[in-house]
Amino acid sequence: MDSYTLQNGRIIASSASSNVSSLTVSKGKIGETSANSKFSINLGNASYVYPALINIHDHLRGNYLPRVGPKKDSYYLNWLPWDNDLKSSATYSERSNLSVENLYFLSAYKNLFSGVTTVNDHFPHELNNDLLPKLPIRAFKEYTLAHECSSFDLKWGEGIEIEHRRAKRNNWPFITHLEEGFDPESQDGVGVLERLGCLDDHCLLIHCIGFSDADIAKVAKAGASISWCPASNTFMFNVTCKIRKMLKAGINIGIGTDSTHTGSINLLEEMRFARQIYRDMYGEDLNAKTIFSMVTLNPAKAFRMEKRLGTLEPGKLADILVAKARLDDPYENLAQLPMEDIELLVMEGRPLYGELRFLSLLGDSLPAGYSTIMVAGREMFVVGNPGALYAEVRKKVGFAKVLDYLPFEPL
Repeated sequence: MDSYTLQNGRIIASSASSNVSSLTVSKGKIGETSANSKFSINLGNASYVYPALINIHDHLRGNYLPRVGPKKDSYYLNWLPWDNDLKSSATYSERSNLSVENLYFLSAYKNLFSGVTTVNDHFPHELNNDLLPKLPIRAFKEYTLAHECSSFDLKWGEGIEIEHRRAKRNNWPFITHLEEGFDPESQDGVGVLERLGCLDDHCLLIHCIGFSDADIAKVAKAGASISWCPASNTFMFNVTCKIRKMLKAGINIGIGTDSTHTGSINLLEEMRFARQIYRDMYGEDLNAKTIFSMVTLNPAKAFRMEKRLGTLEPGKLADILVAKARLDDPYENLAQLPMEDIELLVMEGRPLYGELRFLSLLGDSLPAGYSTIMVAGREMFVVGNPGALYAEVRKKVGFAKVLDYLPFEPL
């Protein structure tokens, strides 16, 4: 359906705007507040309407379980020994039964079922260019990258300087892990970028657990963004970045999941973990509005897509998350949202996933390319066929594998 209105819901357009009770979608974009369409759905004053979530950092080949980490009572010095452990693990061996396409679709559904419509797959373009357009969510291709800024990185891309120049030329983000460890070379990541003339507002820097106070000041001055992945950091290193100092410095920060090999099962769980680790570290709460911004507008800014995504303002893409309103505070409601409370997920005006009461947005009957699943006792429509994918995974590994980010059982 080209044009429709969601009525009698509380519209959380941004962290500064939540006073509207209806939202109009027209030709894939958010319409003017005063606009009305011929077709509307009444949310019955029981739902919040948020911008769909944005996962600032994921590796779409890596969303398999269980996690792989350091031996008991030990932690890694940098990412390299973890990579060695991963590739010699039972998890990796079991994962090898699946095709790369299986893994990408599992990752897409991991994100979709947590309210995410936009994700960055931190892998080189030659490894994902053919796969990303096939996915049911937006895994965008407008980025350049390095793996890390060290001599022992994985040599992704054509080199930091070339990739950074390309990012500037195209107005894209330049994305790299940085200071993911505590050896002297890892902790010189900001210095490497500085010496190459590549530290600026195009940079999206992932993890940053080795940052000194001076590094934080330099990154803030440069206008770079940071991807915070606290669950992965804590699991691998028993520490995360100096998040409170980074926030006080005014750095643009988004929350990312990393892959499930080390991180949370999805972005909703990562948001909860972020609040818990912040409480543990500082003895105070991380404001729910701040969390909201970290999964909506902040990553849109980091991706240089803030004119298209991140809020429900007229003219932006109609990426929408409708969820049960269980708490009076809409930001707390999102910060505590379970997968089962998602009612509808829309990308560019097109429903991807939702309760059957929203089927009218797809023409009243299940169209080709959609299927149904049971989630917490509700029949839900979903783009594609994740039930068949889940069944295929179980067949390939030879047992009833449980992947916690899929909130259903295949038939």
